[in-house]
Amino acid sequence: MSFTTRGFPMMLTFDLDCETMWTARDPEAHKRPILMSQGAYGWKRGVWRVMDVLRRYGVQSTFFIPGQVVEAHPEVVEALLKDGHEIAHHSHTHRWIVTLTPEEEREEMERGQQAIIAATGAAPRGWRSPAAEVTPVTMDLIKEYGFSYSSNFFDDDAPYLLTIRDEPTDCVELPFRYINTDSPYFQFAKILPGRTITSPPQVLDTWSWEFDTLYAEDRMMVLACHPEFIGQPSGAILLARFIEHVQAHSSVWIDRCDRISDDMRGLLKAAA
Repeated sequence: MSFTTRGFPMMLTFDLDCETMWTARDPEAHKRPILMSQGAYGWKRGVWRVMDVLRRYGVQSTFFIPGQVVEAHPEVVEALLKDGHEIAHHSHTHRWIVTLTPEEEREEMERGQQAIIAATGAAPRGWRSPAAEVTPVTMDLIKEYGFSYSSNFFDDDAPYLLTIRDEPTDCVELPFRYINTDSPYFQFAKILPGRTITSPPQVLDTWSWEFDTLYAEDRMMVLACHPEFIGQPSGAILLARFIEHVQAHSSVWIDRCDRISDDMRGLLKAAA
């Protein structure tokens, strides 16, 4: 089936984790300035280069941002909103949910929610968990906070409506997979043994094959990147060339997650 009324759905999404990428792993990481500088690259340089690329190709996207980053860098949020991008929920401190108590998880959700409301004037429409983990508490919170879409699971190449505690919801799940993220290819640090850096042309080839197959099957594609990585010089070229590859195809709708999921919802409910 076609999942939107406007063509093949393509979502370019970005998790702007910055320093929380490292402090989520180790609360003492803030004492390691070189390690922290790898995260700072996201707000100091990477996100601006990503915005330049998106502006060049007329693309509006969704940025999942932890509340701490929203609060620390209002100039980034202001620039993203000015360019028409969506700000979505990505927890508050980016701590891994499976390490939290239910009370701590609720606090993460609420503080991140309030940070985005204060910065944008509106509640976020979508949720992506830090480090690709959820708990039963998470699912309850997704329903309680009224998210209209989620982008967390790896179980399909097509959207579907979430079921929470055996109850159907109107929340559209936009699944993705690690092959369509940048971190497995580019996240390198001394504290991550075994990591190597992949050649950007190889990643472009992989993502292009993924897109071509999903396009031929009339499904959808969610690309999940991090400005800390994709916003580096060669990463920006990779992003630009991938957008060119996508835009060379007819009837492709590249847009924000909120707009695309809103269009999908009625079709998914009708097909249920």
